[in-house]
Order: sequence, then structure tokens, then C-alpha cells
Amino acid sequence: MPGEREGRRSKPPRTPDLHIRLRCELVRIDEQLRALLASMDRLQGLLDAVVAISREVELPAVLHRIVTTAMDLVGARYGALGVLNESGEHLDQFITAGLTEQERDALSDTGLPRGLGVLGHLIRYPEPLLIDDIRAHPSSAGFPVGHPRLRTLLGVAISVRGEIYGDLYLSERLDGQSFDILDENVVVALAGAAGIAIENVRLFERIRVGAEQFQRLLLPTLPDLWPFTAAAIYRPAAEPSQLGGDWYDAVLLPDHVMAVVIGDVVGHDLKAAAAMASTRNMLRALLFDSSDPPGEVLTRLDRALEAITNNPVTTTTLARIEPEGPGWRLNWSTAGHVPPLLLTRERRVAYLLAEPGVPLGVDTGQPRPDHSRFLPPGATIVFFTDGLVEHPGHTLDESLDELAELAADRAALPLPEFVQALADHHPSDGHDDMAILALRTPHA
Repeated sequence: MPGEREGRRSKPPRTPDLHIRLRCELVRIDEQLRALLASMDRLQGLLDAVVAISREVELPAVLHRIVTTAMDLVGARYGALGVLNESGEHLDQFITAGLTEQERDALSDTGLPRGLGVLGHLIRYPEPLLIDDIRAHPSSAGFPVGHPRLRTLLGVAISVRGEIYGDLYLSERLDGQSFDILDENVVVALAGAAGIAIENVRLFERIRVGAEQFQRLLLPTLPDLWPFTAAAIYRPAAEPSQLGGDWYDAVLLPDHVMAVVIGDVVGHDLKAAAAMASTRNMLRALLFDSSDPPGEVLTRLDRALEAITNNPVTTTTLARIEPEGPGWRLNWSTAGHVPPLLLTRERRVAYLLAEPGVPLGVDTGQPRPDHSRFLPPGATIVFFTDGLVEHPGHTLDESLDELAELAADRAALPLPEFVQALADHHPSDGHDDMAILALRTPHA
């Protein structure tokens, strides 16, 4: 109809300006979304970094992790953490990351940075520091011989309990750009978490040292066991702050007889340590009170523990060694414990496998069999706890074979060095504490 055609003609055509505005708006929204996603990625990276730092339980590992995670967060090629000395005026440690082997070799004779130049500026003025050109900065003192020529720097102080602990330095973004305020913000946030992680690991270390000292105080100092030589060692679990129930003891008895014991109370806490001490002392009293065979002594010990304590389950091996002809007679009984290892002067090794009996605290009515073995002159008998051989990735037989091979290889060492070698190169994963007591019979 004519009216309709006239109405259609009256609508103005769309102008190019509208398309341009819509396109610009879409571009702006896209940029905002990209910025939001980048912020979310950076926030997730920061959270992951905090988690990674908090997992470390040794201070050197924590400090190195702080440097590497900061580098990852801002895409820096180089990173370093300078730890201040007690006066807070100079660097006591300088942890670096990102240097190539050639760069490290070139700086090998330089020594520890003295905290001059822009490093010293951050020490004196512990505020976040952004530098686009290091050489143009008023505090710049140049670079030592062999040092990479750096242009940019982002520096942030790390505080622990309100005091400056050290300074985190980052240099040279991988994309060639200068560090910006977003980089500064994320590194400042990381530095806050780093200060907490450092304080936690230092507290953890104090707890670990205290627990280890307490544990060692519960263990005896071996007496003079002439004519035998003996050595013992205790190692705490790799997990810090845990008390353990491993113990050893050696007691001289009348008639040239010696008693040796190794044991392990189930658990890693104060209760296990206390149970270990009470069990060891009670066993000492029983040993001096009679000349019964080891199986009978363990039976009496088990009944006494059941009657007057609520100690956890305990595994142990008790042995009596007495002279016999040109050598010595080993009589022993085992309560669920790993077998001792016998090493002859000719470096032949054998585990003293025998019916083990049940652990203490399981069933006092079960018999405790005794076993006997002749010990030739110059033989070494090794008593140990299962923390020396347990590994989740290996069978017990594999670990025992590896320990036997290790003992044979180190057989010529003096006994203190021998037990040290076993503790240093053990086949276990270190998740449990370990105790070793080695005894060597006279050569004649």
C-alpha cells in the first residue's frame, strides 16, 4: 500500500557510527574479561605459591622456594633473597636463582654481596622498590666483574614478627618489559606469606631440636663393655617435631655376661617416649634380678607391663652374650622385632631368622622361644629397629638385602663409623625414627 511504503522509507538507515561504537564496546569488554582472567590466574598463582612455601619444613628450602615462586609469579629471569645479619645492616645470606652455570662460575670469586648499591637502598629504606634502569638510579654502584648486566629491578622487604628479615630482589622480566604496580602488589602479598612461613619453620625447628634432645636424654650412654667394642646411634624421623619410641640398651651382668636390647614402642608422641623409658627401666631391673634366659625375662616383662601400665604395643629383641670356648654364645628371644644381622670377620652376613614371638602388650600367655648362636672372634652383631629398613616402595626382604650388602661393604670400619654409615645410607625412606646398636666380639 502507498502508506506502508512511505512509512518504510521514513526509517533512517543505520549509520556506520553505531557499528563502530558497538565494536569498540565489545573490544573494551573483551579487554576487561582478559584482565579479569589474568588477575584470577595471578591470584591462583599466588595461592599456589603460598601453599608451596608452607609445605617446606627446612629453612634453606623455604628461602629458596620463596625466590623461585616470586620469579614464577612475575615472570622474572633472576631472583635473589638477601637475609640480614643480627644488626640488620648487612647481608648474612644471599640465595639466588636463575643464574646459568657459566654465570655462577663467573661470580665464584666475588663472594657474598655486601649490601651496597640498590641492594643497600632497600636495606636502608624497606619500601617496595621499582626500578626501570638500575644504572640510572642514584644508589647504583655498578656490577661486579662477571655479573650479568641487569636493567630492571623489583625489590620487596620481608618482615618476620615485625622485624625486617631480609629483602627479595627480582630482575629482568622474561617478556622484556619493566616491572609494574601489579607485579609489585603480588610480590608484596607473597612477602607477607613468606614472613609467616619463615617464622613457622623456625618455630618448627625449635620444636624439632627440643624433641630430639628430649629423646636422646631418654637413651642411655653405653658403658664400657670390655672385652667387647660397641657403638650405638639414634636418628629421629624425617618428619620434624615427632618423638619416637625406639631405644637400645646394653648392660653388664655378673659372670662376664652382657645383655643387649633393642626395642620400638608403637607411636610417635610423648606417650610413646614415656612408654619407652618405663619399659627400658623395668627391663633393666628384671635383668639384674635373675639369670633367666631372654624368653623368660621378656615374659615377666610383658606381665609386669600389663599389670601396672597401659603402654602401647612394643617390639623388642633381648640377647644375652656369654663366653664359650674360643668365642661367645648369643642367646636371644624376639618379641615381634626385626632380626639381628650377624657379620663375620670374613664379611659373611646372615640374619638371625628365628620364630619371633608376639610383641609385648599383645598376649602374655603366648610362649616366647629362645634361640642360640655361636659368635666367632671378630664377629659383629647388629641390632636395629624397623625404621632403618622400612620403605613403601620396597619389600622388607629387598631392604634387608640392601642393608646386609651395605654392612658387608663397611665391615672394615671402626664400630662408631660403621653404625654412622648404616644410619647415613640406610635403605628406608626416613619416615620413622631408627636406632642401631652394634657389638663386636674380641678377635681372640
